[in-house]
Amino acid sequence: MTVLDARTGLRRSGIRPAFVALEMRRMLRNKRALIFSLIMPPVFFVAFGLQSGYKTQMIGSGNTTGYVMVSMAVYGAMLATTSGGAMVAVERAQGWSRQLRLTPLPPLAYIATKIIVAMTLGLASVAVVFTVGAIFGAQLPASAWLVCFLIAWLGSAVFAAFGLFIGYLLPSENVMQLLGVLLALLAFAGGLFMPLHGWFDTVSKVFPTNGIAVLARAPFTDPSGAALVLAVANVLVWATVFTLGSAFLFRRDTAR
Repeated sequence: MTVLDARTGLRRSGIRPAFVALEMRRMLRNKRALIFSLIMPPVFFVAFGLQSGYKTQMIGSGNTTGYVMVSMAVYGAMLATTSGGAMVAVERAQGWSRQLRLTPLPPLAYIATKIIVAMTLGLASVAVVFTVGAIFGAQLPASAWLVCFLIAWLGSAVFAAFGLFIGYLLPSENVMQLLGVLLALLAFAGGLFMPLHGWFDTVSKVFPTNGIAVLARAPFTDPSGAALVLAVANVLVWATVFTLGSAFLFRRDTAR
């Protein structure tokens, strides 16, 4: 979409395919992000999801191996999209974001472009985990395979915005080192690596990982209506916080 700026007469553009393609090439050159996004999640699935008896132990209408598969798909998408968004920290250090401020690209269009690119990497991560899960005995109802896949992937848009937010909040020399630890803590706190019980389960509902995890597993775990409402609210609130926060930090950073 292109509109005319009433004050300057310049044409201001929305999302541009050429810029999306450029960002995609930049992402593919980041070997570290590709390794963490495409290799670690299926390795974790094999380590956690193939324990003795998991293929025959049922959770809802799927087996425990399938439960772990969906959880690791969410984790993989989270790793991929957060890493893709956080690459903006390196761009800040190189002066790239300030150069963008001189172009007609609006801040929200820039953020949307980064999210699209991060989501592409997230899609690949979820696909790899589901493929490995199908090979190694994950069982879900037929319809749940597709629905769980889509929710795990689309829900990770929250973490693409989170990656951008962190990328603008922290200096480039610190952000990548902190992200791995931070995401692992969020995964544990949100119930991705193990089922939570008691007060810890109650507290976990405020973490951004919990909403996506509950929704992604809902097609075969059949949570209560209240749990689904809380999960949807969790995703919407955190998506809004991270997106608006990223736009604010982008404006502040490029205005210097």
